[in-house]
Amino acid sequence: MIEQIRNHPEFGKVGMILTHTGIVRGFSRNGRRVSGIDITANAAILDHVVQRHRQMTGIIEIQVALTEKASLLPGDWIMTVAVAGDIRENVLSAMASIIDAIKSEVTRKTEHYA
Repeated sequence: MIEQIRNHPEFGKVGMILTHTGIVRGFSRNGRRVSGIDITANAAILDHVVQRHRQMTGIIEIQVALTEKASLLPGDWIMTVAVAGDIRENVLSAMASIIDAIKSEVTRKTEHYA
């Protein structure tokens, strides 16, 4: 992902690349032990979400690798997101927004408890 961003024609405008890797936790937000999750993702909606976030102020490029349909165990990677932009404030804002959008608009997850 970083190499793709480095090859972007507007890479000279980039002042920051921020990455996020989402990992299956062994415990849910309410403290229950998680044995795994089932996850599905809608690729068409993901494309729309990425395009929308590329329009944010100062954002040059966004790359997303997302598990589209799988049963995952604690410690497995769910997604990786890379956001490149001009300054820290713009990149941090875009990263927080796209992660929230992916979780609310693109993916559906079912936790299984031990």
